[in-house]
Amino acid sequence: MTTGQTVRLPSVDRILGDAACLELIAQYGRVQTLACARVLLAELRAAMLAGAVCEEGASIALIAAQMAERLQSQSRSQLRAVFNLSGTVLHTNLGRALLPDAAVQAVVEALQWPMNLEFDLDTGKRGDRDDLVEQLLRELTGAEAATIVNNNAAAVLLMLNTLAQGKEVIVSRGELVEIGGAFRIPDVMMRAGAVLREVGSTNRTHAHDYAEGINQHTALLMKVHCSNYAITGFTKSVELDELAPLAAKHAIPTAVDLGSGTLVDLAPYGLPHETTVRETIAAGADLVTFSGDKLLGGPQCGVIVGRADLIAQIKRNPLKRALRVGKLTLAALEPVLRLYRAPDLLAERLSTLRLLTRPAAAMRAQAETLLPPLQAVLGAAYVVTMEAMKSQIGSGALPVDQLPSFGLGVRSAPGARLSNPLGTLEQRLRALPRPVIGRIAQDTLLLDLRCLEAAHQAAFLAQLGELRP
Repeated sequence: MTTGQTVRLPSVDRILGDAACLELIAQYGRVQTLACARVLLAELRAAMLAGAVCEEGASIALIAAQMAERLQSQSRSQLRAVFNLSGTVLHTNLGRALLPDAAVQAVVEALQWPMNLEFDLDTGKRGDRDDLVEQLLRELTGAEAATIVNNNAAAVLLMLNTLAQGKEVIVSRGELVEIGGAFRIPDVMMRAGAVLREVGSTNRTHAHDYAEGINQHTALLMKVHCSNYAITGFTKSVELDELAPLAAKHAIPTAVDLGSGTLVDLAPYGLPHETTVRETIAAGADLVTFSGDKLLGGPQCGVIVGRADLIAQIKRNPLKRALRVGKLTLAALEPVLRLYRAPDLLAERLSTLRLLTRPAAAMRAQAETLLPPLQAVLGAAYVVTMEAMKSQIGSGALPVDQLPSFGLGVRSAPGARLSNPLGTLEQRLRALPRPVIGRIAQDTLLLDLRCLEAAHQAAFLAQLGELRP
């Protein structure tokens, strides 16, 4: 430390004229580099007044190095790729479904070129952006028509606002759900201008409850997929094939918020059965809403399919423009939908289905490969073991069903003198160049390998060295 002597700071001009800073200007621009230099000089002056500045700390070389570190940190994207080892495949906080290669390439092209988003190439006149995917959706669901908005909550909001503003919508009390982000059916209904009419009880609702609730103000009978939970025990719900005839008798549409929106029966792929959109339409639903980025395996969007006359009303609602999707969403959605035309190849080509159907044996073999290098970098303070695990689909799809999985469990070694060892390690994993997201349960940091495909294993291993103490 220097005490009692003057340390002269270099001028801004000298700093910016240094070869290292000229490289920073070329990379980050003069404005950012200049601002960074001024901030660092101000900090050094304040430190000098406090008597805690080293002579070496005022050198141009060190200042340039500090500037490079700060500029790099400031330029890092806030949206970053991570390794999802949480055990949840469709993790809402991690972006849900991963797009297949065909969709990625389509999005890249849409980013680089003008597209016929609302331009009919046959007539040379203005077109409808829904036309880009409507025929595919009709083919895959059996519906008469379809429209796309920016997520499923928007789909429900738009449907209710169009068909039930100022009128009543009958919903079973057992289906008044709240899902992530405080999305509640009663709140959305209120914002849409519809009036909620609850029928039945939390655990049991009968057909006569719906029948007794119908009056001259009823606009819709609505069923809601029970995302993220299941009611078991002494329960009763009214199936769609029983509810739809009741609605038709009174000339009232039946709407179903299906949520996960799978387009194929998952049972042949070794997964639990989830009601498909086609089955819902066939059972009598007049309108079905569902997400694009859950079991469908596409981009975030909300899809409404059903009767052509009702879809036409929905598309005329001024809110449709506010909730519409852009070209990138449609560019990604179309190739995903096309994959469903080849169901025998779907498990290989659709990223979501490929992850959901990964065999536990493959993940076990992967754990055997990853255990030694992870143990080596963590050292004697931790014990790494291979663990059988249970993955979940996530995002409200099949909430009580779990998938057999395999991964690594990390525990604090007996006698290790570390404060909050698992929390510290979890934080270190999140601080890696590509953050690793696991979960802590029962005094173990669990790293579920279901979503770490073989193609990404080398990148995972390459950064483990940065975990060394």
